[in-house]
Amino acid sequence: MKTEIVDTNVILVANGQHDAVSSACVTACVQRLHTIMQSGRVAIDEANRIIDEYKHQTSPWKDKRPGDVFFKWLLQNQSNPKRCDRVSLKEHHARGFESFPEDKALERFDNSDRKFVAVAVAHAEHPPIAQAADSKWLGWAAALKACDVHVDFLCPVDIKRFDDGKKSGKRKRG
Repeated sequence: MKTEIVDTNVILVANGQHDAVSSACVTACVQRLHTIMQSGRVAIDEANRIIDEYKHQTSPWKDKRPGDVFFKWLLQNQSNPKRCDRVSLKEHHARGFESFPEDKALERFDNSDRKFVAVAVAHAEHPPIAQAADSKWLGWAAALKACDVHVDFLCPVDIKRFDDGKKSGKRKRG
């Protein structure tokens, strides 16, 4: 079974909570979450930082949107070692986490997203991070790859469009 780390925006896009993405992007996110639930594994931090972020943006017990269904599945499987790896992270005063790469190119990396990278680095298999529509990750992809962190961009057309829009001054959500 393939292990993955799921950025929160994959869940939000699957839930239809990102109005600027294409229907193909929504479909890709829904399919990825479905595949993980059927035959995959997920890695999270053992202090529940990732779960807490999901919790603030979903309704797993009342809604039936695909991202909510995935989060409910994760809550039910978080202690099942066949489906979920819980990774220990040590905090670091400057980088956020000991396992977050000490790399000049990543100094400005979003603090709120560092937990995903830290889990990827601390996990023995260095699983990929599924990313949907946050174009900031494009700028960090090469530096992350150099640190053995793979980002799986599920919506390459959308994320490129968002990035191009930011570069041209036409600020688009993403």
